Amino acid sequence: MHEYPITCEIIGIAEDYVRRYGAQEVLQINLVIGEDSGFIGDSIEMYFEVIAKGTLCERAHIEIEYIKPLLKCVGCHKLFERTSASFTCPLCHQIGRPTARGKEFYIKSIEVDL
Repeated sequence: MHEYPITCEIIGIAEDYVRRYGAQEVLQINLVIGEDSGFIGDSIEMYFEVIAKGTLCERAHIEIEYIKPLLKCVGCHKLFERTSASFTCPLCHQIGRPTARGKEFYIKSIEVDL
């Protein structure tokens, strides 16, 4: 449910962008969502379809780039993707610790019709 207010915020940011640069409407919003960010892209898309009606984003499309989380090995310090609920480094078999990678959530770009 926390996708609803963040989707409202995304639309507000996109509309401000249109007004600031004298564009006509938003064509596309490109988001980056880390798989460990706590946000669900499908929910954002669903809410966007409903909330955007009657706004400068009404005909816009949302494109989402998903970022896989990475762990950092405590032994060899290499970054690696976790596989099947294992935190073990595939190189040296030490434990991996979570990193900030995969927690991203931001608007990468906004495409508008001038």
